[in-house]
Amino acid sequence: MNEYDSNRILDLFKKIGYTQTENISETSCYVLNTCHIREKATDKVYDDVGRLKKKFRNKKKPILLVTGCVAQAEGEEMLKRESYIDGVFGPQSYHKIPKIMNKIEIEKRRVNSTEFDVIEKFDSLNLIKTKDSKTSSFLTIQEGCDKFCNFCVVPYTRGPEYSRSNHEIISEAKQLIDGGTKEITLLGQNVNAYNSKNFLLSDLICELNEMSGLERIRYTTSHPKDMTDDLIGAYKNCQKLMPLVHLPVQSGSSKILKLMNRKHNINDYFGTVKKLKDKNSSIKFSSDFIIGYPGETDEDFNLTLALLDKVDFINSYSFVFSPRPGTPASKLKIIDEKIAKKRLMIFQRKSDEIVKNYRQKLLDKKVEVLFENSLNKKEGEYFGRDKYANAVIVKNDQDLTGKIYDVKVTNFNQNTLFGEISL
Repeated sequence: MNEYDSNRILDLFKKIGYTQTENISETSCYVLNTCHIREKATDKVYDDVGRLKKKFRNKKKPILLVTGCVAQAEGEEMLKRESYIDGVFGPQSYHKIPKIMNKIEIEKRRVNSTEFDVIEKFDSLNLIKTKDSKTSSFLTIQEGCDKFCNFCVVPYTRGPEYSRSNHEIISEAKQLIDGGTKEITLLGQNVNAYNSKNFLLSDLICELNEMSGLERIRYTTSHPKDMTDDLIGAYKNCQKLMPLVHLPVQSGSSKILKLMNRKHNINDYFGTVKKLKDKNSSIKFSSDFIIGYPGETDEDFNLTLALLDKVDFINSYSFVFSPRPGTPASKLKIIDEKIAKKRLMIFQRKSDEIVKNYRQKLLDKKVEVLFENSLNKKEGEYFGRDKYANAVIVKNDQDLTGKIYDVKVTNFNQNTLFGEISL
């Protein structure tokens, strides 16, 4: 979602006469788009500011803006702490960039814009055409979350759930496809809660499925509670919907899930997995895990390990619990850091082994790859992803960008498949 937001922020800057530069030393305006999910994100902001100050010590200072969820959560504090920052604006306020820049450039004022204006935001963005389409593009359809998991800062930094109208989304999708997009990933903090006047995510997928020129549909991030039967049915009825389901579970212990206020237990989760597999046997899963959540015992942790055996996740994203200020979980007693880190190491070793075994089985098999870009045109290296979002790299003499080919897998590592195609 931050990548999507960054692209739209760039669209807004272009509208007021700015161009993008890859050369930091030539920068007249520097924008940091931030995430607040983990503690280190805030530290990185000040590290980046420090590097920028050093870079421009003997030059004219660039305008420095901080946006995203760190700005939303800590905007006033950031302006007090770091005088080098000219403005902060939250993820629901970046449509105000022209006004913000006017205040900074003309009125010489520092700006804090962190209101929740999500409807006004999308109304404004709908007037700006998306010109820079990629082979694989993101499209935000929903923002915010009403689940209030005890560990999560999203409801406080992104606000309540809001769904864009299906007409706006289809219009933007057409712009992307006209610009060369072959794959669209629908985005939302709780994307499968999408509901615009009873037009659901499944309805949106089915409509996109009929659009000429679009080859693949994905969505992220979903909540198990909102994996409804109509959405599950889309995996049978919509051939362009890719068979990878990212379904964050967080823990294999129902006790811990209750402490997290996740609103589902582990049996619910297994039931959803079974329903999906019944509709489409080729479906595979990826998930998120929080290790060392307050109250987690060895037994709870072992249940999470057991979950890995029951659902062969082809990707698992795992982190030690990180208390976020203002959330209910931030007030809980955290478990010993050494224990938490040891559990994470055990978990990741096991999940990595599962991924390795999965990739091993792909050797000498063919996977269907949509090629997104050239890594090195001189060397003829091209990057793409298969239906399960596995990164694939091949060497070829012809330009593969935007095309779909079967690739025979010849090698792999933990993150990438390597292969060859015959044109």
